Amino acid sequence: MLSHIQAKLLIVDDLPENLLALEALIKREDRQVYKALSADEALSLLLEHEFAMAILDVQMPGMNGFELAELMRGTEKTKNIPIVFVSAAGRELDYAFKGYESGAVDFLHKPLDTHAVKSKVNVFVDLYRQSKAMKRQVEALEQSWREQEALLKQLQATQNELEQAVRMRDDFMSIVAHEVRTPLNGLILETQLRKMHLARDNACAFTLDKMQAMVERDERQIKSLIRLIEDMLDISRIRTGKLSIRPSQVDLVQLVRGLLENFAPQVEAAESSIALSAEGSVLGQWDEFRIEQVISNLLTNALRYGAKSPIEVRVYSADGQARVEVRDHGIGISEENQARIFQQFERVSVNHAVAGLGLGLFISEQIVTAHGGTIEVDSRVGEGALFRVCLPL
Repeated sequence: MLSHIQAKLLIVDDLPENLLALEALIKREDRQVYKALSADEALSLLLEHEFAMAILDVQMPGMNGFELAELMRGTEKTKNIPIVFVSAAGRELDYAFKGYESGAVDFLHKPLDTHAVKSKVNVFVDLYRQSKAMKRQVEALEQSWREQEALLKQLQATQNELEQAVRMRDDFMSIVAHEVRTPLNGLILETQLRKMHLARDNACAFTLDKMQAMVERDERQIKSLIRLIEDMLDISRIRTGKLSIRPSQVDLVQLVRGLLENFAPQVEAAESSIALSAEGSVLGQWDEFRIEQVISNLLTNALRYGAKSPIEVRVYSADGQARVEVRDHGIGISEENQARIFQQFERVSVNHAVAGLGLGLFISEQIVTAHGGTIEVDSRVGEGALFRVCLPL
């Protein structure tokens, strides 16, 4: 049913009694009839409303019906309104021909045939409603198409994200398998070697010095495994929002000094050196374990990518922040890669074999952010890298 679409009709005649009579003839509940006593008044209504049709009297003072029709046909808003002329003049004046020339769809002579008028108005109102209904359907289809296109793009983006997630998972499992195998292989070889010595009753292989070396090698491999497991657990905690921060009073200078002492074996193994520049003390409320974890990651990377160059560590306070800087003079990081290194599983290198899961900087940034701080990098390829951690005091 199209009757819910309201149709507006315009009737123009210079005689009020003609307007009232015509209005009574064509008016219905689902229609609105607008009356105009002149062409000027009709033009005002035409600019204000959208009409299903217009019934124009030909003979009017001032602008006549033909001239009004020509103006309507020349205006974008009104050029498609069906026009029906009515006239009391005789047929011999050939007004009908002139009316069709002016763009009319029909011409009626007075006195009007009531049934013919009603029938013609009904036809044009129905055509108007069908046109409006079709236009709405087209708009609905276009809207539906736009929504489907947006949904398709969203689905495509989701598919890309899923494919990326699958690739990341596969890469992650491959890296984990490789990184876990390395310390396990070391432990297995050590165990097989000891079993061989025991089977041969080779007691000289278990002197105190050799046992000490064995224990140290085992400890390094076990610590490496523990670190891999802790990194994976931290990723799980971050994803579930359960990364805990337990702040307490911490002297950042003392924390870094102690950490550098623990790093002495790694520094020696990397054939590097570390110089510390620090104030007397830098105190703040932070999670000591987590901040130590961040700086450990930065030191590990500096040793890994520093190309045996000296490493400089600086601890100081500025602008209401505690700051820790770790600078190396190694391979450096390109601008493109600087945007990636804080993402998960990113291991950026320049023709260098790298170890680790590619999680250290991602976890570090999450920890620093949880403290309300920031971590940033300044680097150029071949000129080393400076990492700066800023924490609110």
